[in-house]
Amino acid sequence: MTQTKRTAPDTEWVLMYRQGIPTPKIAAVAGVAETTVRYHLAIAAKLDPRIRAEHQAALPAALPRLTAAGQRNLEDVIAFYNTGGRLPIFSHSAREKALAVWLHRRRKDAAQGTLSPAYADALDVIPDWRKPSAKQADDEARWTQRLAEVASYRAADNDWPRHNKTNDQSERVLGVWLHVQRINDRAGKLDPAKKTKLDEIIPGWRQGRARRGANSRPGSADSRVTKLSHKPF
Repeated sequence: MTQTKRTAPDTEWVLMYRQGIPTPKIAAVAGVAETTVRYHLAIAAKLDPRIRAEHQAALPAALPRLTAAGQRNLEDVIAFYNTGGRLPIFSHSAREKALAVWLHRRRKDAAQGTLSPAYADALDVIPDWRKPSAKQADDEARWTQRLAEVASYRAADNDWPRHNKTNDQSERVLGVWLHVQRINDRAGKLDPAKKTKLDEIIPGWRQGRARRGANSRPGSADSRVTKLSHKPF
């Protein structure tokens, strides 16, 4: 049995979208993939950008709306993509880095099924936005690997790895990674999900080594916060 080829944009799907029906539900009713519906809606939005506003206005009042900051970030991400043909990454530009952090959180919301439909429908016009960049995926994999390595290091009856005052390069690598997690935690920049993993897998990671003797005083080498890059390892 052959399927009838639909001309894009499909008028029925566009009408359903205007009425506030979310993309996944349209796809389920039509018996097609969500990506197919998004493709049609993306074309419709180019022909008439008002359909997004009409969709938002038709949403039930109980559904979450965009905050002013969220709306600004959303518009900036879409503008960034339309201008440069890519999504923001963790770069030296403060604004691009902020947008990358915001987008990273929206990806997590999407993966957990808690992403606001308002964000989802607007961002879904960007192909594969839900997939992290290769660099971000590598950073996440490296973070998970370092966590496992610190756990193994501690399981071998070692004290917490040091980031200085050691000639053991392997220990230093783990110590620097752990030191950065502590710095980010104090600055309120540590991802809550990562903080939970740290607490579960290596409890006591915030305190580190116990102070020994009077030499471990405030201002000593062991108590100073070394300025390190916050780039994930």
